[in-house]
Amino acid sequence: MIFKHAVSYSVFGAFWLLIASAVHGQGTYQEPRAFLREAFPDGVPEPEALWIIGEIEEDVKALMEHDLGQLRVTYWYKGGRSAWILEEVGKELPITTGIVVNEGKIERIKVLIFRESRGWEVKYDFFTDQFKGAQLQDDNELDRPIDNISGATLSVRALTKLARLALFLHNHVSP
Repeated sequence: MIFKHAVSYSVFGAFWLLIASAVHGQGTYQEPRAFLREAFPDGVPEPEALWIIGEIEEDVKALMEHDLGQLRVTYWYKGGRSAWILEEVGKELPITTGIVVNEGKIERIKVLIFRESRGWEVKYDFFTDQFKGAQLQDDNELDRPIDNISGATLSVRALTKLARLALFLHNHVSP
């Protein structure tokens, strides 16, 4: 009888552990406005818009492997630095990411809002630090490989695409 209850408690506990781990990574890690304040501690510049039309639209479509689904992208620019709040779908839901580009190199990338049930490991510094200093090559690929995380392949792919997109767009707004 005691063994029977122990088994049912173990099954019940495993069930709740599974549920808790499924939602563990979901949430807002940093509000976009707070990210921008950190990116521009001397004052957040006024937002600007880059129109995604013509040749830029075609290049973005090739880079992202799909239509961006918007006519313009908002960005913040000051002194050779740009900040971008971009979204890309991981498996099913968008991952909101903040990216700072300084003179053509990624200075910082941070997952701001994560909505997926898997792949949330991309929020950690051990992963995002790989992007620091990354540049875009002539073929619109990053100048370094980004290590995958087992079980988070689609989230890794989404952040890698967003890093490439931010670098590409930065090159179109910087003097």
